[in-house]
Amino acid sequence: MNNLFAPALGSTFSVICLLLVFFQIQLYGQDSIRYAEESHLKNIRQLTFGGDNAEAYWSYDGKSLVFQRTAVKDGIPCDQIFVGRVPTTAAEPFEYKLVSTGKGRTTCAFFMKDNRHIIYASTHLASSDCPPVPDRAKYGNKYIWPLYRGYDIFQSDLTGKIVKQLTNSPFYDAEATLSPDGKKMIYTSTKDGDIELYIMDLKTEKELRITYELGYDGGAWFSPDGKKIIWRASRPKTEAAISEYKELLAQDLVAPTNMEVWVANADGSEAKQVTNFGQANWAPTFMPDSKRIIFASNHEYKRGFPFNLYIINGDGSNLQKVSRDKGFDAFPMFSPDGKRLVFASNRNNGGTRDTNVFVADWVE
Repeated sequence: MNNLFAPALGSTFSVICLLLVFFQIQLYGQDSIRYAEESHLKNIRQLTFGGDNAEAYWSYDGKSLVFQRTAVKDGIPCDQIFVGRVPTTAAEPFEYKLVSTGKGRTTCAFFMKDNRHIIYASTHLASSDCPPVPDRAKYGNKYIWPLYRGYDIFQSDLTGKIVKQLTNSPFYDAEATLSPDGKKMIYTSTKDGDIELYIMDLKTEKELRITYELGYDGGAWFSPDGKKIIWRASRPKTEAAISEYKELLAQDLVAPTNMEVWVANADGSEAKQVTNFGQANWAPTFMPDSKRIIFASNHEYKRGFPFNLYIINGDGSNLQKVSRDKGFDAFPMFSPDGKRLVFASNRNNGGTRDTNVFVADWVE
């Protein structure tokens, strides 16, 4: 049993955790990690065990996942990119392998249309070391994101060989995803002095800036039909909020504690705000019908925690709560056939800070 699971998990502790879950499933059924109120989710399976695992996204054929992982005990001090095949049976383990360089810090990976290449952002050209984490005590212990200028976006095959560098600016270039046809990349950059969205034609490398309002614009996706885009955005309005935003940006930082969901046409036109809940409404993606939206939010909790998944119509109506964890559920993405949902959660982590990747069948 150890020989079967150890290559994928990397530590005895992780193997023990997996065995415990395996026997829990045998005794109590596969949905022992699903909360009773989670009516849209069925047959939830935990794929990773231990560390900080997030932003898991499907391949175009729905057979694999790419995700980022930090696990200090396994020698991964900051996020690196991994790829694994999604198990097709309950007995099959989720085995994954490193596909980034193992140097610097990486983020936001996404499969390309051929299912044999990925894109991701990395700081490895700037330094082999993990870039420093902001000292949040200097900012009143607010949650702060670093906008590392060393980030550029790369194309890699599944052996880890980088075949192309897609961006090359001395600024933050990251948070990239692709259109359904695989021809266009939407990403975030600070190269024009603010945190804006850009769309690049991967064949011609021509690009178009599509956001112009002051504030953070990032985490963008195309709709499954390719007609719309969706993203998270902050729009500081008061003098104090604008001043704080600009001061942080000057230090290559952003405090993403107030974000709302926005949508627009695929060329950035007719942009409109969908949510207006306050606090952090983020990690949005379109559902398979290209009309409804699934996103993560902490808007029900004034203390800023927990985060749960919600679905909402494109016009902002009919909000429904999907997950009922008392911790963190985020980064949802539907499989290409619309039947399964992958997401990151710190449920079932034994009281640690671990965040893991989960997959579930979707129930309408």
